[in-house]
Amino acid sequence: MLTERLEFAPERDASVFATVPAEPAVFLLRGADPQGEPYVSKTANLRRRLQRLLGPVEERTKKLNLRGRVRAIEYAPTGSDFESGFLLYRILCETFPQTYANRMRFRFAPLVKLHLENQYPRASITTRVGRLKGRALYYGPFQSRTAAEKFMNDSLDFFKMRRCVDDLHPDPKFPGCIYSEMKMCLAPCFKGCGDEAYSAEVSRVQAYFDSAGESLAREFSAQRDAASVDLAFEDAAALHIRLEKLKPVLSQFPEIVRRLDRFSALIIQPSHLADSVTFFRVERGVISEPVVFSIQPAEHAKSQSMESRVQGVLDSFPPAKAPPALETMEHLALLKRWFYRGRRVGEIFLVDDRAVFPMRRIVRGIGRVLKGEGPEDVPSKQLQIREGITEIQS
Repeated sequence: MLTERLEFAPERDASVFATVPAEPAVFLLRGADPQGEPYVSKTANLRRRLQRLLGPVEERTKKLNLRGRVRAIEYAPTGSDFESGFLLYRILCETFPQTYANRMRFRFAPLVKLHLENQYPRASITTRVGRLKGRALYYGPFQSRTAAEKFMNDSLDFFKMRRCVDDLHPDPKFPGCIYSEMKMCLAPCFKGCGDEAYSAEVSRVQAYFDSAGESLAREFSAQRDAASVDLAFEDAAALHIRLEKLKPVLSQFPEIVRRLDRFSALIIQPSHLADSVTFFRVERGVISEPVVFSIQPAEHAKSQSMESRVQGVLDSFPPAKAPPALETMEHLALLKRWFYRGRRVGEIFLVDDRAVFPMRRIVRGIGRVLKGEGPEDVPSKQLQIREGITEIQS
């Protein structure tokens, strides 16, 4: 992972500092004792950072100085903070397997969990991921638990799936709760509905999360059109109001939020190599090792289009393996940390409903990343849905 190594001696510090690049990098400092704990970090300017850590000791300073202890420098240049963070994570996992999580200061990504393994499914917010091959479904990552809870609760207001967290043992004598009193729950707790009816409602909720809300928007639109045809104008007006209430809820659905077992994306980052960018493939929330994509193809590949070359790189990524749940949570934390940053460097492209990448947009995105431009202002799927609702209403 760390591609370069230099021997360090205090009497030769000037030549060592001149050798290392003044560029972003992840580095590791080793002492004379092979059993000693190394110093691992990332930096935006490797030369300046090493001069501070390994330069002559200043008088009356509390700054960390390792000049008398370090004997070897290992480093790898990087092209972006995302690449530096991912490489640092990999090195810390290898170097400090017991403490790397504390060193990375992970804050696991909040997810909406649909408990389909329960006889009477419900939804909840969690930061823990179970087996993706199990019956439970996970949707995320959200920026914060507050954002995830608000989205889930606002969304469930359009359905009648239960909100309680108990394992139900339906009893007709049970009085129910406030949601059943308000007709916002089918009340399976006291057999207010049959099991088939409750399963159908859960299927509607799952379709809503799977389609980022599109299924419900289409359902309301179709019902309203049918009511208008039947001259049931009061019903049509009520559905019109429900469509209006749905729009702000869909605005809470970030583009990156996906069903985890179907999460497939390509992240494009700047590269430390000239005329190149770095690809990171994301499958089921797990980030792959980076691959450098050269803008200038080799002579034998010049006859290929940019789209076919990108597709070839995507096909070259090894098939995703089912990682431990903890690793998935850690990768989602890295992804959340980058995506929700105020000023994000690089771009992300997710597959569409047919699991196909938007190749033309990816090619344009490569050009923007290479030039250091900001992301393309493309309407999100939720915005397109809302615009479709407005068009239908007009």
